[in-house]
Amino acid sequence: MEIKRDNYLEALINRMHNHMIKVVTGVRRSGKSYLIFHIFRHYLLEQGIPESHIISIELDQRKHRQYRNPDVILEYIESCIQDEEMYYILLDEVQLLNEFEEVLNSLLHIDNADVYVTGSNSKFLSKDIITEFRGRGDEIHIFPLTFWEFMQVYEGDMYHGWADYILYGGLPLTVTMKTEEQKVSYLTRLFEETYLKDIIERHHIEKTQELEDLVNILASAIGSLTNVPKIEATFKSVLGSNISGNTIRQYIEYLEDAFIVHKANRYNVKGRKYIGTPVKYYFEDVGLRNARLGFRQVEETHLMENIIYNELRSRGYSVDVGLVEQRKRDADGKMERKQLEIDFVANMGSRRYYIQSAFAMSTEEKKRQEKASLLQVQDSFKKIIIVKEVMNVTRDENGITTMSIYDFLLKKNSLEL
Repeated sequence: MEIKRDNYLEALINRMHNHMIKVVTGVRRSGKSYLIFHIFRHYLLEQGIPESHIISIELDQRKHRQYRNPDVILEYIESCIQDEEMYYILLDEVQLLNEFEEVLNSLLHIDNADVYVTGSNSKFLSKDIITEFRGRGDEIHIFPLTFWEFMQVYEGDMYHGWADYILYGGLPLTVTMKTEEQKVSYLTRLFEETYLKDIIERHHIEKTQELEDLVNILASAIGSLTNVPKIEATFKSVLGSNISGNTIRQYIEYLEDAFIVHKANRYNVKGRKYIGTPVKYYFEDVGLRNARLGFRQVEETHLMENIIYNELRSRGYSVDVGLVEQRKRDADGKMERKQLEIDFVANMGSRRYYIQSAFAMSTEEKKRQEKASLLQVQDSFKKIIIVKEVMNVTRDENGITTMSIYDFLLKKNSLEL
């Protein structure tokens, strides 16, 4: 079973020979190695590139352990370059390489070398590369499978596919597993034995229970506004812990750096400015989120919102939580102000979309509630409500589009429907 990741292959092809380090980042097991060492390597061979001109080193394999030494790996790569033709250097899990910034900088000086690396930690990679290379590092972030990618290999209809996807997520290996027991065991062990263990070892965390409790708190609160003081209060009142706000803030940064969670900031649409806290956190993969909670809190409304957020990001949009102010007179004639939320404000260059995740709008009152915030936005950008119901795409007299989650996720031009 071959899972195609055409968007990411195209992204790599478009960046070939651009004199920059191509950095593929993403949560562990999202398919970074498969993209580089199988899909992209196969593409290079199809283009007639000789195998001798593709230098591949998987640094997380024990047999390649010696190449974690910066001098050893540079000597090896230089020994492989025998002529003036282009060589393609593929390095996996480059954060395991000591002094990797200096090594990659050295490779940039080889005129006939095109370099591609993967890594699982943003602090080790994208942030450092931006600083070290001053614009010569080009990041490509790979997500777990989108629902469209998932359905290309799923053996069943889209309704059963959605039920599986919203429960077990889109990590590529889960799609190949036949039983629920396999998927539950895999996701549970992956979180505990890989993600958390990786963070604990990398950052020398001693208060491991507090880290695990924090993950549970964030997992239980996807789609809800929160901040560090609120989380700190939960620790004290519910868990009896005196963990400090600074430690909580640091632990959240670790989870973000490992691409386990992502923060959505609030944006004042009319004021055109960002607001501080509270913020929202979403999980990079809903299956991992569900596994962390023992598959006990599978609220489809919140999970659908998380999936929409991930879908928008996977399409290249920066995504914020929108805030608008509604002014109206109360029964006594006094002007009152009310803040309304738009689930997502998606931006890419000159494009912008306002999007509500509504799940269901079974009554007229529910429709009014979901449209209220969108009606306060006076600009001409498109406004969309996404529901779980299977329906034809509609547009009302105010220009608000309503569509099914299936159309949104399975049609690549869905935002233009």
